[in-house]
Amino acid sequence: MTVYLLRRISQSLLVLVAMSMIVFIGVYAVGDPVEILISPDADQMERERAIQALGLDLPLWEQYGVFVWRALHGDLGRSFVYNEPALQLILQKMPATLELAFGSMFISVLIGLPLGMYAGLKPDSPGSKMIMAGSILGFSLPTFWVGLMLIMVFAVQLGWLPSTGRGETAYFLGLQWSFLTANGLSHLVMPAINLALFKISLVIRLTRSGVRETMLMDYVKFARAKGLSPARVTFVHVFKNILIPVVTVVGLELGSTIAFSVVTESVFAWPGMGKLIIDSINVLDRPVIVAYLMIIVLMFITINLIVDLLYSALDPRVRLEGKA
Repeated sequence: MTVYLLRRISQSLLVLVAMSMIVFIGVYAVGDPVEILISPDADQMERERAIQALGLDLPLWEQYGVFVWRALHGDLGRSFVYNEPALQLILQKMPATLELAFGSMFISVLIGLPLGMYAGLKPDSPGSKMIMAGSILGFSLPTFWVGLMLIMVFAVQLGWLPSTGRGETAYFLGLQWSFLTANGLSHLVMPAINLALFKISLVIRLTRSGVRETMLMDYVKFARAKGLSPARVTFVHVFKNILIPVVTVVGLELGSTIAFSVVTESVFAWPGMGKLIIDSINVLDRPVIVAYLMIIVLMFITINLIVDLLYSALDPRVRLEGKA
């Protein structure tokens, strides 16, 4: 285990360094934030002072060197717009995005697993066919359109749920969370469901295929031949084995949910990292863009490592040394 972890950490560091170069060069080589941030009425001296203050007068490779040196000391740069540390701005918005992402993944597993189990155990039933047809809609419908429909139906016409914002929050572990209050939870429901639709369809199809494949295994047939009850066969022998691919995919999808929650946050005006990055792109706030992308890369690397460890815990046949 120790050797495996050391190998994975070294690989992760190489990936992080490579991605930092790609992200930094890709962001800093495009556009000119000075044209947006500085008034057109400013004279040349004021423009030069602003360029020097932002560090844009240095060659690109020197800017990258400064970025790496500061990053090693926990500083990912200062926002051009807010004049605050970019990392601090993102960490302020991160709880809202994490709350939305984990809420959507919880909904997708809570709904997708039972529906997928039912569709796998009774593949020819009308209910199973309806579930699989509904999963196609979950893959096909655009997120922004579903979000607008949810707002129109449940917020405008029925008035059951608030349309935008995060609502009231409560402190836990020094951070603000909306799911701890009734008002905040009501604000969380629609954006979490909107973000979860694609994941629900994915979990349903993954679970169904896993059930259909596992039911044909010899150990399941042997368990039935021993006279075990259908419930025990299903929830002890089948359920545990279908969790292996489900945990793997859901874990990897968590990273993409965090990274690509931008549309949902924009539709519902959810004050998370996605909305911050959209605003930063509009004004070419380069330090915030780079810091956001680097944090997302770090999240993906961490989630992949955790998924590998969970995979090996669920299936003892998997040897970590072999996977490395």
